[in-house]
Amino acid sequence: MIATRRFALAALAVCLGQTAILGYMVESRASILRHGTEILLKTAPVDPRDLLRGDYVILSYDISTISTALVTGDRPVGDEKMPLQVRLKPGLDGFWTVAEASFQPLPALDGSVVLHTLPLRSYDVPTGADGTVWVTYGIESYYVPEGEGRPIEDGRNTGRVSVAVRVSESGQAQIRALMLDGAPLYQEPLY
Repeated sequence: MIATRRFALAALAVCLGQTAILGYMVESRASILRHGTEILLKTAPVDPRDLLRGDYVILSYDISTISTALVTGDRPVGDEKMPLQVRLKPGLDGFWTVAEASFQPLPALDGSVVLHTLPLRSYDVPTGADGTVWVTYGIESYYVPEGEGRPIEDGRNTGRVSVAVRVSESGQAQIRALMLDGAPLYQEPLY
């Protein structure tokens, strides 16, 4: 009887722990959607061989290619991995573009957001002012209902798809809406 009771308590503790972890994951995403700064990003065409895998659309952004002339400060050494901090500012067309980037913290400035990339190694960032570095932000795919990806892919490849993204104060991003010709196709609830 005591062994059964201990087993039941252990199973309950494991279930509560898993529920707490899932709740934290959902709340951290919802918090960005509720309180993050919204920016509008222009998508870039993607190689047609990688269009749709399963039920998600692959997204690439103009801000994914950064001139090394905009990267300041020390870079990672050897196999050290560090996220690049990218300051974005709105352009005249409403789309946000790269203003500067650094591996060191960038201070908050009015009228801009700082978005963090996924970690990079030193060999991912060419030296010299005439190169470019390709980065990812963790918002490069978007799940859609089965069979509905083709019009989005076609619009993306012709420059008609844009993405509204919310950026937290800590530089994390979440997709809020996927738009075709400026009209929302899919929107995430703001909880």
